[in-house]
Amino acid sequence: MASNVRAVKNLVSLVTGGASGLGRGTVERFIKQGAKVVIVDLPSSDGANVAKSLGENCKFAPADVTSESDIQNAISLATSSFGRLDVAVNCAGIGVAFKTYNFNKDKPHSLEDFKKVIIVNTCGSFNVIRLAAGAMGKNEPDVDGQRGVIINTASIAAFEGQMGQAAYSASKGGIVGMTLPIARDLASQGIRVNTIAPGLYNTPLLASLPEKVINFLGRQVPFPQRLGHPDEYAHLVQFIVENPMMNAEVVRLDGGIRMQP
Repeated sequence: MASNVRAVKNLVSLVTGGASGLGRGTVERFIKQGAKVVIVDLPSSDGANVAKSLGENCKFAPADVTSESDIQNAISLATSSFGRLDVAVNCAGIGVAFKTYNFNKDKPHSLEDFKKVIIVNTCGSFNVIRLAAGAMGKNEPDVDGQRGVIINTASIAAFEGQMGQAAYSASKGGIVGMTLPIARDLASQGIRVNTIAPGLYNTPLLASLPEKVINFLGRQVPFPQRLGHPDEYAHLVQFIVENPMMNAEVVRLDGGIRMQP
C-alpha cells in the first residue's frame, strides 16, 4: 500500500518565537527542506534580519502571540505571500523563577507574574491554534483528508517542575492538557495537533548561564550527556508534520532526563 507521508517541501508554515532558539532552529530546517515560512516574533526581536538572511521564502510578522489582530495579520501575511497556511508551530514562551512563598522575605509569588506566564505560554499558544485552524480549514484536503498540522511546545517542566517553576510548569501543563481535546475538536477538518515536551536545550535562555553551569546541566542528561540542539527539536517537528499517523500526542525529547527535586 502506498505511503501517505507528505514532505515539508513547499508547505507553508508559521513559527512563533521563530527569531531565536527552538523556533529559529525550526525555521532554518524548514527553509533548507524547501518549505515557505513566516516567522512570528516580537517587534523587538531579530526576526526581520533572520527572515532576510533566509531568502524570499521566509517572511517576518512582528507580533505578540496574545494579540488576536497580530496573529490574524501574521496568518494574512502567510496566505497573501504563499497562498495558504499548512503548518503552525508554537515556540514562543516566557518563564519566571519564584517560589510560591519566599519565607525569608515574607513575600508571596507575584500573582501578576503568574498570570503573565499563563497568558503568554498557554493562552498565546491557544490564540495561535484557534486562528491558524481557521485558515487551515480552507485548504484542499490531501488523500487522507488532511488540511493542516499544528505543533505546540510544552516542556518536561509540565511533568517534573523544579522549585520556583510553579507558573512555568502550570503554563506548560496547560499546553499538554489541551492537546488531546483540540486534536479531537479539529479532527473532522483533517487538522492534526501534537505537542513536543523538550528537555534541556542550547537556547539563548540557557546560553546566558555560566559555562560551568551549562556543563553541569548537560551532565544530568543520561544520553547524550549534553544540552539538546535546536535542530534536534526541529527534526522532530519535521517528522510530526510528515507522518500522518502522529496525532493528539505529547512527545518528550529530552535524552532520557527525569528532573529530581
